[in-house]
Amino acid sequence: MKKLFWAATVAALVAGCGSSVKLDDVPVEDKSGATVSTGSGAGGAGGATANSGVTAVDLGKAGQDSGGPAGANVVYFDYDSYVVKPEFQAVVENQARYLRTDVKRKAMLEGHTDERGGREYNLALGQRRAEAVGRALVLLGVAGNQVEAVSFGKEKPAAMGLDEAAMAKNRRVEVKYR
Repeated sequence: MKKLFWAATVAALVAGCGSSVKLDDVPVEDKSGATVSTGSGAGGAGGATANSGVTAVDLGKAGQDSGGPAGANVVYFDYDSYVVKPEFQAVVENQARYLRTDVKRKAMLEGHTDERGGREYNLALGQRRAEAVGRALVLLGVAGNQVEAVSFGKEKPAAMGLDEAAMAKNRRVEVKYR
């Protein structure tokens, strides 16, 4: 009887920790078998040494975009969607061409949302948008280790305002190079 009680308690706890956010549908099919890096790296305590593999950061240039192809570097999305629209396929193809020319180039895909929705949902949606662009780049021949997807949710709006035009500018993925 005690085992049944504990099993029911554990089941109730696990069910209570679930999320109702449904973001499992994949809008891009990856037939190459490649994966997109999400930026999980190893960390550790202590100082960096010459053999640690840690790259020094020049704080004078921190946060600056280090180049990229000529043309647009932003992909916009519909409300509550992470499907790359056909009108932005040329932007993705241009970024893929640029990345394929040098495998040492790295792109940061920064996902953003408008201000509607909760913080957790918007962070997840921004991440899915960045990953969708990353999958599209991989399908176009970019190595998975060249792209990193990160979400800012609604924290860094491109346009202020509550009208649809301002919110549409905030539903985006920016491609930045480092």
